[in-house]
Amino acid sequence: MANAPTSISAPELQRWMSSTQPPQLVDVREQQELELAALPGVVHLPLSGSQQWLPQLWDRLDRGRDLVVLCHAGIRSWQFATWLMETQQVPQVWNLEGGIDAWSVLVDPAVPRY
Repeated sequence: MANAPTSISAPELQRWMSSTQPPQLVDVREQQELELAALPGVVHLPLSGSQQWLPQLWDRLDRGRDLVVLCHAGIRSWQFATWLMETQQVPQVWNLEGGIDAWSVLVDPAVPRY
């Protein structure tokens, strides 16, 4: 794949988030999933609601920041990251490997698993 997202592990993301230039986090899960377990400061773009947020996509995302996309297990976010690269000319997007579930297991057990 020429344009594929870069995988990032939960511990790597944790380190990056505490750096001087943290990435913008985009969570593509549904609202009910976000209510179960969430990371602070995410931009919530549920894939099922794309008709609502797509016209304002670049009002919600910062082209000047690195983007890390996440979902429950890393599959939906991989698809969205690939779409961003292919259709929105975003040169590089990171995908949280294993999603929020990996974050719960590897970084913060206070984030509930579901």
